[in-house]
Amino acid sequence: MLRALRIVVIALAALVLFQWWSSRHEVTAELAPSHAESSARAPSATSYPDFLPPEAIETLQAIERGGPFPYSRDGVAFQNREHRLPERPRGYYREYTVPTPGENDRGARRIIAGGTPPQVYYYTADHYRSFRQVEIRR
Repeated sequence: MLRALRIVVIALAALVLFQWWSSRHEVTAELAPSHAESSARAPSATSYPDFLPPEAIETLQAIERGGPFPYSRDGVAFQNREHRLPERPRGYYREYTVPTPGENDRGARRIIAGGTPPQVYYYTADHYRSFRQVEIRR
């Protein structure tokens, strides 16, 4: 009788574990990009401008993945108050921090992404005083 009880408990545990695993698999399959999308974003097929520091490339890749982002302000609307970028409707631009090695805070470097999903990117190393458009080749 003890052996039968052990078998039942093990079977129930296996069933619960299988259901948990399969439900997580379904969720991640829905969130995962299709094969065509993932191959289009393959790192080896993408080239970035030489002027970008490695941290900016990591930030661009995080933007394309949808995160995660290291700073709570990443993804907030960029106001374009200085009018240094082309005029677009409010909320078109989003800003993301480009970490600066050795800085204790967010530093001055940012990527500004325009559109949803982003269609254009700009890089600033001097906290919005100047921008360079980022051309990504896929």
